[in-house]
Amino acid sequence: MAKRSTLFIRIVEAKNLPIKDITGSSDPYCIVRIDNEAIIRTATIWKTLSPFWGEEYNVHLPPSFHTVSLYVMDEDSLSRDDVIGKVSISKDVLTAKPQGLDGWMNLTEIDPDEEVQGEIHLQISLLGDGAIPCKLRCRVLEARDLAKKDRNGASDPFVRVRYNGKVHESSVIKKSCYPRWNETFEFELDDSLADNLLSVEVWDWDLVSRNDFLGKVLFNINRLQSAQQEEGWFRLGPDKPKHSQYEGTLGSLRLQLRLRDETVLPSSYYQPLTELLSQSVGTHLNGNWPDLIMLIDETTTSENRQEVANNLVKIFLGQGLIKEFLDVLFKLELEKTTEPNTLFRSNSLASKSMESFLKVAGMQYLHRLLGPIINRIFEEKKYVELDPNKVELKEAGCTGLHRLHTEADVIQQSSSLLQSYLSELLTALLQSASYCPLLLCQAFQQLYHRVQTRFPDPEYRKVKFIAVTSFLCLRFISPAIMSPKLFHLREKHADARTSRTLLLLAKAVQTIGNMDTLVCCSKEPWMVPLQPAIQQGISQLKDFITRLVSCHDSEDLGLQTRMNLQCGTMEKEGFLFLHKTKDKCIPMTSPFKKYYVSLSKDTLSYSRTQHSKKSSFISLPKIRAVEKVEEKCFGSANVMQIISSEDSGLQETLYLDCKSVNELNQWLSALRKACSHNTNTMSSYHPGIYKADRWSCCHQKEKTDPGCDKTRHGVTLQEWYDPLDPDLEAQLIYRHLSSVQYAMRDKYYEFVKQEGTEEADSDKDNKKVDGVTRLFRILQDLHDSHAAVEEKERPKNKNVFLELQT
Repeated sequence: MAKRSTLFIRIVEAKNLPIKDITGSSDPYCIVRIDNEAIIRTATIWKTLSPFWGEEYNVHLPPSFHTVSLYVMDEDSLSRDDVIGKVSISKDVLTAKPQGLDGWMNLTEIDPDEEVQGEIHLQISLLGDGAIPCKLRCRVLEARDLAKKDRNGASDPFVRVRYNGKVHESSVIKKSCYPRWNETFEFELDDSLADNLLSVEVWDWDLVSRNDFLGKVLFNINRLQSAQQEEGWFRLGPDKPKHSQYEGTLGSLRLQLRLRDETVLPSSYYQPLTELLSQSVGTHLNGNWPDLIMLIDETTTSENRQEVANNLVKIFLGQGLIKEFLDVLFKLELEKTTEPNTLFRSNSLASKSMESFLKVAGMQYLHRLLGPIINRIFEEKKYVELDPNKVELKEAGCTGLHRLHTEADVIQQSSSLLQSYLSELLTALLQSASYCPLLLCQAFQQLYHRVQTRFPDPEYRKVKFIAVTSFLCLRFISPAIMSPKLFHLREKHADARTSRTLLLLAKAVQTIGNMDTLVCCSKEPWMVPLQPAIQQGISQLKDFITRLVSCHDSEDLGLQTRMNLQCGTMEKEGFLFLHKTKDKCIPMTSPFKKYYVSLSKDTLSYSRTQHSKKSSFISLPKIRAVEKVEEKCFGSANVMQIISSEDSGLQETLYLDCKSVNELNQWLSALRKACSHNTNTMSSYHPGIYKADRWSCCHQKEKTDPGCDKTRHGVTLQEWYDPLDPDLEAQLIYRHLSSVQYAMRDKYYEFVKQEGTEEADSDKDNKKVDGVTRLFRILQDLHDSHAAVEEKERPKNKNVFLELQT
């Protein structure tokens, strides 16, 4: 059993941002922080005050997280990036709205007194000679993960303890965000106080300027009377919030956020549900009506249809029944379709499931197909425009001898370039028939023959091809061309010039997919120069589809092969700067050297070149922690450490320097997920380095001293190449079916009534009742299991000592 919190984040766009550059514009991007730890950076949108990102992320978090904050920044190439504003949402707000947040949120000013983080370790106790206490003792032990307030990437923290008008201060620990004080302060206890509060504040000491506030904790001493003593780690909170004079003038950010806290039970609890789902598509092969899938289709609303489709696709992939599931949906969709021109054009469960299936099972295929042409367009950065109303002669440059291009020159050259791109893409598409994943071929084969059977008339001879292209071109290839970053084809969004080229190429692919050049040219006459290339492309696309649907299932893929083929095997690779250390200290000069690093199922290997025969490796089961390193250690905020144990028992640390915060968190996520089943993991670690006979983070002198910060094994990003998690997908489907079970019951009786047959008099209907009844029994059993788990984990005695934060 596991508790999992997943935060869905969609950063849509911003508007009315302030001007930060002398050009009268800004270059905005977003940073996402979970409890002040940066985990995501969006692309920079250049020269705009109303940027559009449209980026989506799923972040797996420990249930103990508190706040998600989004900072809008202005990128500057010559100086430090400017902070425009931020939006902060607490976990309590997200939990109170299970349907999620969706809308515009005003950016607020950054207040240094509110930018606090970290925790402090305290022991609070009441002392007295007899039964009545007369003294209050506060022992300040240590703190961790404090905010960095000084230019050296650290702080000089001290603690100020207040009670009943009296103040005590601790010593100052220089250059540390992980200070250790172990100091004790005592106060005379006064029970007559109306607000009997103890305040513990942490400050950064500065010699010249005023001290910086690092956070505080408030305690109600009256609630401590029965406990007499309390010790633990307490989260530092901000001071009283101040009213911002810039509120409403910093612009707005449009976000979609949804937090899901899931308790995933052991696999055996979900087995009846997955078996019932498998039988619902299996009975379809015998000619019986697919009851359960039909009911799910009819009762799933547009708001959650995409999520349900994703879950079902992954469940049936794991069961080895994805072909049968998609075939059921194809049949249901065709039963409801009377006009061929509308086939699979709506956002039905069939359309969403097929779209999800292509992304899960065909992403590696898509990268191999589109990677070369997308990279070529990004590298060439040619000016391409066919619409006379949008031609900008200044952008086109000169033809020679300082003579500007004419409009006709620009359109002619653009047409030639687009035809070249289109020709390269179609050639690659034809060649891809030999390496297209077998499951994709089989799915398109089923779709092709189903549509051909449903619309056999000669006038509809193109419909079977359009059914395939409606998914392959319109929902898969074209969106990837328009937004290569969202399909992981590029690390950054395209600039305005490249975006226009990609859009025109995607339009051409959509026209070929629709297999009707006349309609396109009538709506957009400026596309006429591409008509010969598009007409040839239609012929090539038909040839490709004919080859694709002619593949024979000569050898059946086993379940594990299906899963590995379609969903990746947790592999990640690329060049990184690397430093390895055992007992030796970090040298003064840069210790990092460039290596090709590869993560496979069992090992992390690294070598000087990609194809080098000589390489070193770390066995994944030996990895004990994968964590970030403080920026001050190497002068980079994107360094991570991999702590592993050797056979001799010694501990070894490997440092990896990444190019960006995104690359850093992608490697952190991949390694943490690959090591998620390791048993010898560390609960604490040192975020600094051991140098000059002490740890740079907490100043402890022994290299074997325990870590000063807690490890963060549970913080990971969801990636397209993640392996399937059948238990989690089954839990998500259970939750959805529970929410619509009454609607499913009503819809079922509606179907029975329409058929005009009494249930008791029909064997077929008896089978339906058995299936529906089984479903509701399974849902009830799972509900009871979750309730039992919650009751078992509910604390028996509530803590009488409450922490107060302002």
